[in-house]
Amino acid sequence: MHRLHHRARTALVQQLVESRRLRGRGEVVRGHHNINYVRRSGLVLALLLGAVPFTRFKYRVPLPAVEVVPRIWPREAEVLGVVCRYLREVPRCLADLGEGSVHRYRTGRTLGDGGVTATVGEELMRSFASFFVRTARVPVAELPARPDDWPRDGDSQGFLDWLVRFTQERVHLPNRDRFGALFDAVGVPEDAMARFAVLHRCRASRPFRLLHTDVHRANVVVRGRRLAVIDWELAIFGDPLHDLATHLVRMGYGKEEQERMTELWAGAMTEAGLTELTAGLHEDLPVFIAFEHAQSVFPTSCGRPSTCPRARTRAASTPPPTGSSGRHGGPASRCGWSTCRAGTGSWKPCGSGTARGPEARRPLPVRRRGGHHWLARSNRCANGGTWCLREDRRWAAEWRRGGVVPRRR
Repeated sequence: MHRLHHRARTALVQQLVESRRLRGRGEVVRGHHNINYVRRSGLVLALLLGAVPFTRFKYRVPLPAVEVVPRIWPREAEVLGVVCRYLREVPRCLADLGEGSVHRYRTGRTLGDGGVTATVGEELMRSFASFFVRTARVPVAELPARPDDWPRDGDSQGFLDWLVRFTQERVHLPNRDRFGALFDAVGVPEDAMARFAVLHRCRASRPFRLLHTDVHRANVVVRGRRLAVIDWELAIFGDPLHDLATHLVRMGYGKEEQERMTELWAGAMTEAGLTELTAGLHEDLPVFIAFEHAQSVFPTSCGRPSTCPRARTRAASTPPPTGSSGRHGGPASRCGWSTCRAGTGSWKPCGSGTARGPEARRPLPVRRRGGHHWLARSNRCANGGTWCLREDRRWAAEWRRGGVVPRRR
């Protein structure tokens, strides 16, 4: 086949992909940062992509959203170009189209399909530990360039300070005008992250490595006994304990599971000859876990309520929460606020009126045009508790009346 000019090839791929997207034959998965269209490639598109004809691909289109997490590499395709050379199970990017990208489709089931209450198990935990080791072995020299103000390699405290400063200066304060009433209702003071920085300091330094920073159940595809971690748009270069901390919190592990996962992570790093990455593990890991709890307040309040004006109004009128911070007593309470993420953005003290047991896992049917949409209660509070069943039902009722039900993936 005649080799097309890069711009001509990109334009043709864009046209063919858009044509298949508009046909609507396939799955559509809406995430926090992207909407993903799963389609089958025809003969011409497969040849252009270098893929097997008539196999499935994933077309990722970024969603407009409030900036709540750092993205030091704007093009996910650049990161995947490096990652896929060393983690062969990760779906590679087939075409970077500027406003979207085409990726190889990874078949299997996500861990999120079983809900957060499902036990991960020893075997999968060992697979996660192996994943973190292989990610840490990705050569630093091959990674895309970092921002000019990025902390120097090995400056763990500088890395934490950068994360705290980003959360305060680019997430919290810029959104005060828009979400100020909600922040006040939740009990988030204007100097929230400054208080955090005073109370939490790193005691050791560790070499920087490539971090995924978003290894949770919805981003893990399992096929047989093998897992693949997808969605690398939030990857950064930093302290490996930050990657472990976000994993421990976002996976919804219980206390014993967190301890076991930490042991397996440390053991795998030591066996791989990466002992320097475990320096100060027991002293500094709680610091990064506390940061994850603290910063999670902002994606929760700036992200989900922004999709429903009525939810913002109701959330802003809710009195500041008081009392317990939940059954895990997360570090978020020590930062001055205690929140429970409900689908409406309504906030109330964690641990009160919280659903547990089989009722918390039972799917809730919400009727809409064309059939049913099942809302699985497989989410957790920012500090580890389960979603509030009462608020979940209220959220479903609100969206049922509006006729639109967003997918929770």
